[in-house]
Amino acid sequence: MRLPARFLPLSALTTASAVLLTGCFSGSASDDSAGGDGKRVRVAMMLPPRSGLSPLSDDAFKLSRWSTAETLVTLDEDGDAEASLATKWQQSGRTWTFGIRKGVSFHDGTKLTAEAVVRSLTKAATASPKPRILDGVDLTVKADGDSVAVTTATEDPLVPQRLSSPQLSVLAAKAYRGKTVDPVGAGTGPFELTKVNGTSSATLDRYDGYWGGKAKSPGIDVKFVPDGTARAATLRSGEADIVEAVPVSQAALLDKDLVTEVPMPRTNTLYLNTRKGPFEDASLRAAAREAIDAESIVEGVYEGRADVAKGLLGPALPWAADLREPVSHAKPGDPAGKTITIGTFTDRAELPEVAQTLQQQLQKAGFKVKLEVREYANIESDALAGEFDAFILSRATVLDSGDPAAYLYSDFGSKGSFNISQLSDKTVDAALEKAAGTKAGDARRKAVIDAEAAVLGTDAAIPMLHERVIQGDAAGVVDVEHDPRERALITAATYVK
Repeated sequence: MRLPARFLPLSALTTASAVLLTGCFSGSASDDSAGGDGKRVRVAMMLPPRSGLSPLSDDAFKLSRWSTAETLVTLDEDGDAEASLATKWQQSGRTWTFGIRKGVSFHDGTKLTAEAVVRSLTKAATASPKPRILDGVDLTVKADGDSVAVTTATEDPLVPQRLSSPQLSVLAAKAYRGKTVDPVGAGTGPFELTKVNGTSSATLDRYDGYWGGKAKSPGIDVKFVPDGTARAATLRSGEADIVEAVPVSQAALLDKDLVTEVPMPRTNTLYLNTRKGPFEDASLRAAAREAIDAESIVEGVYEGRADVAKGLLGPALPWAADLREPVSHAKPGDPAGKTITIGTFTDRAELPEVAQTLQQQLQKAGFKVKLEVREYANIESDALAGEFDAFILSRATVLDSGDPAAYLYSDFGSKGSFNISQLSDKTVDAALEKAAGTKAGDARRKAVIDAEAAVLGTDAAIPMLHERVIQGDAAGVVDVEHDPRERALITAATYVK
């Protein structure tokens, strides 16, 4: 979970921050490499590795963003599968067969084979805990000549999308020889991970034998800078070429031409308890929906750096808006001074301020509102148990498959594991089951939007805004990625002038 910094003035750049930045990147980071098209790319990242850069953890997304570890398939803008280490695939019942790309070498010089793919995917499928994309999925993998057969316990139309998860990267045999998975020198991407200095830095060099063609940059130098003010300062000082997750408070202090705001597949939503309390009444849920002014929250709390929600799925999924149709709601009732308790958490620094704004708006509409704010670890269980009348949550709307159906089922299915609204609605369940069982593509996207409409029609959840991530890129950076899913950042095309 990302923990945004908040509204710090320029004066908050303390001596400690300045010390942190001194020598942040080595001098060689800006030197031209013989035969290269550009300089090494210096990157300031927010979160240090949590699991030694194991691809079976969330650290896998760093490996993906550095283009060092690759998966069988990737996803296009709409979430459809595209070829990567696999060139083709087909489904036959519960089994998907993937043709493996020929002529690919791992960074240690060994060859990519069907057996190598089986080894990596089997390690992931039998890991404890499993990568979250395989949570609840019984998956077996076998080599079939130059192809790989992936079989699931039940027919699964999303297997290709699942295999796009960075946590299912394919690595050389050397990565699996220790107690933990070690990606150093074991990937297939245009950059080879050559050195990791604990939680402080990482070094990657261009891999000239890359199957997709030689990268333009000679390498990548990464520093992990958790402090948001210090991280933004690396761009102002010229210490970094690319800075991820610039805090809202710091974005205004940077040259606007160096800042890019990327819509995230993340929605700030007010979940209403439909099982007990005042919001068991659909008319009072409708009254709450009518009372909320999301635009004032975007402008006041997020300083305009967010998007007012039109549904649960936001602009990071560009197809959603074109498919969406008007939703029918219950008529608003009279709150008549009923008392409600809204819960939220401090880990995302904007949420307590959002709660205060909602308190004012709902009180103006006739509710009496109490707030309960704790750290997330201390409030999640009560939220899932339905102990609050309402709960404010910043929620990712696509999981690792790039598909929102799993999120919708988890949050709004009667048997969903994250059903904060305590919703149990036959119409919603039927729409969710249809979406989950539809093959990937236009038909599935339409079924997902129909499921979204069924949820919104209950007013069990009131989407307020869609968050953005702010990325800083120096003037000399060319062809860096701005990826809503935060899977891609530096590619073979990226370089610094």
